[in-house]
Amino acid sequence: MSNPEAFCREALPEVSRTFALNIPVLPEPLDLVVTVGYLLCRIVDTIEDEATCSAAQRAQLLSRFAHFVELPEGWRHEVPRYIAEVEHWLRPSVPEPEARLLRRTGTVLETFAALPRWTQPPIVRCVRAMADGMGDVSRQLELAPPASGLKDLEATLTYCYYVAGTVGEMLTDLFIGFAPQLAPQGEALRALAPAFGRALQLINILKDVREDLERGYCWLPQTLMSAHGLTAPTLLNPENRGRAVAMHNELIAVARREADLSLEYALRLPVEEPGLRLFCLLPLFFAVLTLSRLENNPAVFEPTPVKISRASVQEIILLTQRNVASAPALRAIYQQCLSGNLQPEALTS
Repeated sequence: MSNPEAFCREALPEVSRTFALNIPVLPEPLDLVVTVGYLLCRIVDTIEDEATCSAAQRAQLLSRFAHFVELPEGWRHEVPRYIAEVEHWLRPSVPEPEARLLRRTGTVLETFAALPRWTQPPIVRCVRAMADGMGDVSRQLELAPPASGLKDLEATLTYCYYVAGTVGEMLTDLFIGFAPQLAPQGEALRALAPAFGRALQLINILKDVREDLERGYCWLPQTLMSAHGLTAPTLLNPENRGRAVAMHNELIAVARREADLSLEYALRLPVEEPGLRLFCLLPLFFAVLTLSRLENNPAVFEPTPVKISRASVQEIILLTQRNVASAPALRAIYQQCLSGNLQPEALTS
């Protein structure tokens, strides 16, 4: 494909079903800007997850990628050699959409280079913070036994910040650049932005506990597992289900607090920019409905993933679109998602 922008738009749904649903609701040019920003972050994530080199080498690869996003002189010449080096270290099991995206890093950077100049600094800052943070976590994990978890809750939330809180900060700067009327809200939005990203990431971690462990990863706090008489290697043992669920519920409570802050973030976005609100509210509502399915649910430790239905996804989309200008109605939808009991007939626009 010769059109870099077309490639980016095509690649998005291949690597993220959720963002493929909510990015298109953004106004131009934010829809393309956030698409490109997300793909650059996804490349960082792929290098972190799939490169089999040492932690020090992986951190160097991540740092070099962040440097390329700064579009230094000669980047077009250097990127192909860099990608060949990264591919050398990739696991054979890397999903094809992620592998294809990585191979087309130069195409994504071409699209990034063509974006409006004001949109580029927030993305550069995000990729740099994410790459450096993931490099630090990678080095810490290399000193611990495989898939043993992170040190404590603070370490888990720090990881969530590097992976997703940085994205919340990027989005905030892009939103303010696009909608200058948000400038007076800037300080409050920037204070809430990390929680918005952390909430979504922590809920993903809680949803994917078993899948992550089977892939050799664990992002749960060691101190919390230990308090329940558990370790990452014993977490999935059937005889430990009760203790595992109790431990899981404590993290669900943390995720709910982060999600509460995320709702306040979204409701501070201007009513006259419904696309910005929908972009933030849709993944938040999907996430908290998922959270309601995880609470007190031993099935999260079984092989079959806990998911919300496509019908629920469509219901949330329609409800949120219909009520996007009404803070009371949006709060009601949020509470219904948290309780796992959507009641469309109870809502009015």
